[in-house]
Amino acid sequence: MEEDHEAFWCFVGFMRKARHNFRLDEVGIRRQLSMVSRIIKYKDSHLYRHLEKLQAEDCFFVYRMVVVMFRRELSFEQTLCLWEVMWADQAAIRAGIGKSVWGRIRLRAPPTDDLLLYAIAASVLQRRKLIIERYSSMDEILRSCNSMTGQLDVWKLLDDAHDLVVTLHDKI
Repeated sequence: MEEDHEAFWCFVGFMRKARHNFRLDEVGIRRQLSMVSRIIKYKDSHLYRHLEKLQAEDCFFVYRMVVVMFRRELSFEQTLCLWEVMWADQAAIRAGIGKSVWGRIRLRAPPTDDLLLYAIAASVLQRRKLIIERYSSMDEILRSCNSMTGQLDVWKLLDDAHDLVVTLHDKI
């Protein structure tokens, strides 16, 4: 942004949305990590059992993704695309679009406040084979997640996340 005052107010708006990530008791982060864990558990019990074996079922290895909302894993342009889709979903919920029958028929996936968490779970599920076959500790998974920078396709990530929403939204 070229104007400081515009950047400031954008930052204020962003922090309002993300403030639950910065509570001292970490209740917001724990809720989100728990949801990522549940998504993985419902979608892929084999991967979840492997995570349990490694004592990583709490999904702490995606902590950074939750806190910075994929900013480190995606390019700036891809991050903006992801955030805009997330914010559109949240706006649709506030407008009541997802509640109507017409809205559910029209949309492939119902809007969700938790699209970020479905996208994070999708990124882990995309690495399923690698996690199961190669990693024998949570530290190895954490290193892998922290090195995803530039390796994710935001559109594939959003497609996979929406597929998870379609199949799991009512179960989570």
